Amino acid sequence: MDKAQNPPITSRKQPQQARSAELVAAILQAAIQVLQSEGAQRFTTARVAERAGVSIGSLYQYFPNKAAILFRLQSDEWLQTGNLLRDILHDQQHPPLLRLRHLVHAFVRSECEEAQMRIALQDAAPLYRNAPQAKQAKAASQTILHDFMYEVLPDNTVDERQLAADLIGTSLGTVGKQFSEQPRSDEEISRYAGAMADMFCAYLIGLQARP
Repeated sequence: MDKAQNPPITSRKQPQQARSAELVAAILQAAIQVLQSEGAQRFTTARVAERAGVSIGSLYQYFPNKAAILFRLQSDEWLQTGNLLRDILHDQQHPPLLRLRHLVHAFVRSECEEAQMRIALQDAAPLYRNAPQAKQAKAASQTILHDFMYEVLPDNTVDERQLAADLIGTSLGTVGKQFSEQPRSDEEISRYAGAMADMFCAYLIGLQARP
């Protein structure tokens, strides 16, 4: 039962040569196209191989099943989000709360620009959501937020910093996804992100003022 619900999601091997890397890149690009055009329910390795113009055997050399392909796409998305968090929140040229504002605007815009892909990956999430690799990948972004909260709230308790990091991280992901589910203009994105940033900053300023 567990094996049926949790198929292996780790790639069989990593490409070592340029030609192999190009093959994997072609498979992943085809997977994105199939996911966006067919949806998670009709996503299959056969469709991906056909779209990529490779044999199913070549695909299986690197990905044991469709869950492994989808998890790789999701992992790349998590990595991109983690890099966004790190690059903005670690930028010491700006004060912390201004960095947070920059992050909210960049994150919401990113959610809107890649909404179709994110929604499709969310539909596919049951295939890999509870896998240990998924939890490890998501933990990296949480660590970045927790470190940032220590900088913003050095005099607050560990529990308060933990709550602030979880609340802001969860709100960004959940609200950003819901907001991006329909087309938005640049003005709407800017106004919405600005209001969200105002709420986060007011919350943190309130925590800073606590004795």
